[in-house]
Formats: sequence, C-alpha cells, structure tokens
Amino acid sequence: MIQYNTFQLNNGLNVIHHHDNSTQLCALNILYKVGSRNEDPTKTGFAHLFEHLMFGGSENIPEFDLALQTAGGESNAFTSNDITNYYVTLPANNIETGFWLESDRMLSLDFSEKSLSVQRNVVIEEFKERYLNQPYGDVWLRILPLAYKEHPYNWATIGKEISHIEHADLDQVKSFFFNFYAPNNAILVVAGNISLDETKRLCEKWFEPIPRRNTLIKPYPQEPKQTEARKEHVYSDVPVNMIVKAYHMGGRLDPDYYASDLLSDILGGGKSAAFYHKLVKEKRLFSELDTYISGDADPGLFLIEGKLSKGISFEVAESAILEELEAFKNQLVSEKVLTKVINKTETNIQFGDISLLNRAMKLAFAAFLGDINLANTEIDHYLAVKPETLQMIAKNMLVEENCSTLYYHAK
Repeated sequence: MIQYNTFQLNNGLNVIHHHDNSTQLCALNILYKVGSRNEDPTKTGFAHLFEHLMFGGSENIPEFDLALQTAGGESNAFTSNDITNYYVTLPANNIETGFWLESDRMLSLDFSEKSLSVQRNVVIEEFKERYLNQPYGDVWLRILPLAYKEHPYNWATIGKEISHIEHADLDQVKSFFFNFYAPNNAILVVAGNISLDETKRLCEKWFEPIPRRNTLIKPYPQEPKQTEARKEHVYSDVPVNMIVKAYHMGGRLDPDYYASDLLSDILGGGKSAAFYHKLVKEKRLFSELDTYISGDADPGLFLIEGKLSKGISFEVAESAILEELEAFKNQLVSEKVLTKVINKTETNIQFGDISLLNRAMKLAFAAFLGDINLANTEIDHYLAVKPETLQMIAKNMLVEENCSTLYYHAK
C-alpha cells in the first residue's frame, strides 16, 4: 500500500507527498498534462521537443544537469500521447536543490535561438535514426494514421513529419510553453525521506511564487467506432515480411482495460503464450510474434505484431492468426492459465513498487487519470478478471471490422 497525502498550492499546483524513511533518497516527479494528443495537427512533435528543451537551461540556471549532478542527483524525462513527465532523484539532504531546479524551469526557460536550434537538431536526428533509417522504424508512423482517423493519437509522439520540427520557431515554442507548462496544469509528487511539513514548506518557498497561467486546453475529436477492416501494404528494404494488426480497445479507465491487458499476455506475452506455442514453435509460420497494448489514457490499441518465416505468405500467416483468435473466442481460457498470468502481473507490480521513483510516477499518473487511489487498487482490477470476461472481450474486440492491418513487405 502506497501511503500519500495531497494538497494544492494557491497557484493551482497539485502536490502529492509520499513518505518513506527507509531510504536516504528523495524523488521529485512533475507530470505536465500535455502530450502529443494536445498538439496542433499542423505543428506536431512539440510535446517531445519540450522534453529536450527543458534540459537546455532555464531563466536563472544555464545548465540543469550540471547543478543537479553537483548535488549528487540524476534526472530524466519521457513523453507519451497523454503526458510529459520529468523526474529527479537526490540524496534527501540535498532535495532543496531539486525544488530550486524544477521550479525555475517551470517559471520560464532560457528561450534563445541557439538553444532551440540545438534541441531541434537533436530531435530531427532522433526522428531519422529511430523512425526513418531503422528497419521497420516507420511502422508506428504508418499504423497510427491507419487506425485513427479523427483522434490525435493518429500521429506518434515524435511528430507526423520532420518538417513540423524543422519549422518550429521561437514564438511557437514560447506559446506552447506558457500555455501548457503551468503550475495549474501540473502534478508534483515529492517522495522519499522527507516529512509532509518540510514538503509543504519547500513547495510554498519554491513553487507558490510561480503565477497561475491562463492555459487553453482545446478539446480534441474522439475516434468514432471503426466499422470496416482497413488494410495497407508497404514495401521497404527490410530482412523479412512483417504483419501488424491493430484493434481498438478501451482506455485506462475503461472497465475492460485490465482484462484486455491480460488477454495480450495470454495470447502473445512470451514463450508460454498461445501464439508462440502454436504459430512460432509448432507451425513455424513466424520467427517472432508478439501481442501488446498501447496503454493510452483514451481508447487505445490492442496490437498483434509478427515477423513471417521465409517462404510464408501473408495470406497463410494472417489466416493462422485469425484461426487462433476464433479458437480462443470459442473456448474459455483455463483458470490455471489465467491465474499464471495474473500472478506474473501481480509480481511485476510488486517489484515495480520497490522503486521509490516508480511509486512517485505511479501516484502522478493515477492522479492525472482522476483516481489517485488507482496506484493502490490496480492489482484488484486484474484479480477480478474472469475467463468469461476474457472471452467476451475477445468476441467483441478481436473482429476484423475493428482492425487495421499493415502488411510490411520485404523488397
């Protein structure tokens, strides 16, 4: 059980405190409620660009990492469709350095053409290296716009295309920052060997002077129900053919989310999964076959991704996948298989909770979803899944009219 207290500063910053006196560390985790889904469709990749810009120097501190490392700390960040998350860990006796650094870059960055140029080039190189010049690297750039026609999940966090970042100017960057990087659009978690009183004192000292901002969070379109199968063929210089099938599924607060997650593990989560046993090991139709979920806050995707064995056609490979799905729909999964997958999930959650930083991030994301207690009740949702639930979800979700399929041909 992760114990926590919550309070809010006058500028709207929501703060979560988690005390742990078994460690000599403290973690500060700041979640900004901005991800790629909040971007202008003509200016994508900005949320991810800011993940880099936030380390390029703030109004009063030219080098974020240097000041942090001098105090014995380390930091990192990540961007998703839904959020941008920054975290630092420090020795508990130096935690005020973390408050100083994070508050200053929330106040304002050091906006300069030089800083923007450096980080813009870093992101452009990342785009080329990870998405354009790597075998199968553009799969995500292709499957998302195939699966989503209205919702802004139809582009990856890196952005739709390089030109959006290449043409990002200082005025656009400043506008994005002051709209989204506001205390009233953030959740701060302070975790570790620090008292609630000290947390309140440091928050009031460093964060409360930052003014509330008039943030404009525009509504974005929701994805209508998909009613017909979508297919796209791509030809590229890759070693073998690959197929990706993407089915729409519920978001993080959907009652069927946890069952869908378990379903992905049962079908394709490792060498004991049904797909591996039947289609990789037994029939040798695939060299690799995985099933996973996107894990988005809004309705996301349940994905089946497989590299075909040489000499196997797309028709044979896809028919085999569909045959296994039909068999799964027509027979209840055994209690033994379900219990095994739930136990593995429970173990992963418990191991994750050992880490102070993981607990901090978990509290922040649960609060972002609107139910902070999810940080503690997540496992209960998995334990409540029954074989009948899995069968029902498979019958409703894993149908071709709800599926977008990418056929990635090796030239």
